[in-house]
Amino acid sequence: MEKRHIRRAFDRAADSYDQAAALQRQVCDALESSLPPGDGQLPAGFLLDAGCGTGYGAGLLAHRYPGRPLLLADFAPAMLARAREGDNGGLPLCADLEHLPLAAGGAALYWSSLAVQWCDLGHSLKEAARVLAPGGVLAFSTLGPGTFAELGEAFAGIDSHRHVLPFAPPATCGEAMLGAGFQELRVERRKLQIFYPDLRSLLRAIKDIGANQVGGARRTGFLGKAAWKTVEARYERHRSAAGLPATYDVVLCTAVK
Repeated sequence: MEKRHIRRAFDRAADSYDQAAALQRQVCDALESSLPPGDGQLPAGFLLDAGCGTGYGAGLLAHRYPGRPLLLADFAPAMLARAREGDNGGLPLCADLEHLPLAAGGAALYWSSLAVQWCDLGHSLKEAARVLAPGGVLAFSTLGPGTFAELGEAFAGIDSHRHVLPFAPPATCGEAMLGAGFQELRVERRKLQIFYPDLRSLLRAIKDIGANQVGGARRTGFLGKAAWKTVEARYERHRSAAGLPATYDVVLCTAVK
């Protein structure tokens, strides 16, 4: 997937992200609960929020480990500008997670919530291992293949275009961590859902967080009326009293260098 398209999508979503990111905050909260509780359990070094978005996770880190230097890294300048507005004291770094402009061994914690799915996972985790100090902690969340399952079902066979990003299974995360040299691996999988009144609201929310890029096979024009009615009817089969669900297959991972 071309990263310039992903960067553009997240830049455009910077102003709308926080209003639409309830699920993303839930995932950050869950990932934070997996971290070492005290500052003394981390080696010397700074905290790195890799793919910081608008800075919600950075705020959690600043509160959990007060006094630690905090670095905010994101490759979307508009997202990074938003993160800087938060009360987290972090220093901004516009960078690609696969090629961090950081010296080796300086980080005590590499934190990344719902960012590595936009990167090459193996390259990203090798970079994480490179910048972490010995004994440093890796904590990241990503999405598994069950994500947007209802959406994939609704669009199946409608056309030849891709409508859902193909997410890697949790076992791939474990293999990538081992390949990067990490130890004490933990991989946890959770199913989370957000509900919407209708399909248009659901798709708008996905766009508002910048997660509407699915690669070069994506459709660039609009569906015809008949095709759209078919997609809506299929999705309606999943409606509950709470509304139409968007399922997120969340994978939480921690390890130690």
